[in-house]
Amino acid sequence: MKLRFPLLARILGWFFLNLLLLVAIGYGVFRAQFSFGLDLLLAGRSGDRLQALADGVAAEVSEQPRAQWDAVLARFGEAHGARFLLFRQDGTQLAGQPEPLPPRVRERFGAGRRGPPGRRGPSADDFRGPPAQRPGLGLGPPHLPFNPPLRDRPPFMVRTERPTQYWVGIRVGVREPELPRLVPAVLLIVSGSVHGGGLFFDFKPWIVVGSAAAVVSGLFWLPLVRGITHALAQTTRATERIAEGKFDVRVPTQRRDELGQLGEAVNRMAQRLEGLVNGQKRFLGDIAHELCSPIARIQMALGILEQRADARQQGYVDDVREEVQHMSALVAELLSFSKASLGSGAVRCEPVNLRAIAEQALSREAQRGGDVRLEVPVELQVAAAPDLLQRALANVIRNAILHAGGTGPILVSARRDGAEAVITVADSGPGVPADSLPKLFDPFYRVDQSRARETGGVGLGLTIVKTCVEACGGRVACRNREPRGFEVSLVLPIARETPAAKPATSA
Repeated sequence: MKLRFPLLARILGWFFLNLLLLVAIGYGVFRAQFSFGLDLLLAGRSGDRLQALADGVAAEVSEQPRAQWDAVLARFGEAHGARFLLFRQDGTQLAGQPEPLPPRVRERFGAGRRGPPGRRGPSADDFRGPPAQRPGLGLGPPHLPFNPPLRDRPPFMVRTERPTQYWVGIRVGVREPELPRLVPAVLLIVSGSVHGGGLFFDFKPWIVVGSAAAVVSGLFWLPLVRGITHALAQTTRATERIAEGKFDVRVPTQRRDELGQLGEAVNRMAQRLEGLVNGQKRFLGDIAHELCSPIARIQMALGILEQRADARQQGYVDDVREEVQHMSALVAELLSFSKASLGSGAVRCEPVNLRAIAEQALSREAQRGGDVRLEVPVELQVAAAPDLLQRALANVIRNAILHAGGTGPILVSARRDGAEAVITVADSGPGVPADSLPKLFDPFYRVDQSRARETGGVGLGLTIVKTCVEACGGRVACRNREPRGFEVSLVLPIARETPAAKPATSA
């Protein structure tokens, strides 16, 4: 089975691929233009959140004795799933689990400063003189955890290898016991992932924004895509019905684009085909009707010749009579096909008992021989025209007897399937080639291409079956049975009302 991809899925797929391509291009331009680095991950709200956390840690550390600093950092580390370390700006560790600083991290302690060139950040020596000489600290209360001049450099992030770790440094002010005022320090938060338990880089806002952008874009595109696929689906359904011979179908043509033009073209094609096919059927009906009178006169003449012919001429008369009978059967089939085809629009369906119809069709064909068994529920009723349904069933039974009457029993059965009744005629014959199955209901089609008289009729039997059943609002299908046999199915709607069974009229 060939795998199919709906047009909607293709359009949406290309849309998201285009979105990913734009994201990749934007990432490349951004990285080339701004020398993309890890510090940018800490810009904005992430940096503010880290600074607020660091201020809280520094405040709690400053209020505790020096011996409790390790416990304070350990508690914060357990809460956030990372390691908290406190260092002076010269690289001396003040608190936390002892750990040597990687060279790249140590380099960042004095890097990334903001402010005018030539100005250095405050150091511990700046806090040893009188208050008037301390740079920018003023005479604020000694318990304040942080003074503005200590925050003149943003947080930084460094990635180290073997093992992979991410180091985030935030500059804070802490109060050491031997110093009266706050001194600058660096709080390091170490994690094994760039996410850092949500401290370093929070993916959720990006995921939410990206998802929202994708949803909004999809909703923006959906009316256009839905309009295209809906119009194509309508056109597909219409062309499928046209292929089934239902030429009265029409496609809506309100659109003012190429799809609207396509719908108008399909409508014109259906109208043209309807005229051609109906004209062909009328032509066949007219020809068959006109042939009836000459054939009747020929049969009368043959009767007279048969009475007057001697024994030597009798063989020729019999041959002519056989040919005339075959021609008469062909004309009768043509008339039945024309009547069923052209009269389908005026068919009046009524509730009929399926068992009674099947018994009448079986009695009509019983003289042809064959073991035909009937398994149809007595109470099953369908909505159909009795004469058309009887003709269809009789043709199917006749076809089964002709091709498989001597290979085993022929079973005529019926069952209810929801709001429909399924009638099947199954035999045990050789079946038909698989490539012939879709063509069996075509007019004048025969599996035997030689069209020998001994191997079948004129190729209108199953065509008449299809026409009669479709005129009643049903459908037909056929298939080869396994391991051997052939089956024809007639599907008809269940009758809405269930009056007493009406006697079926003869075809």
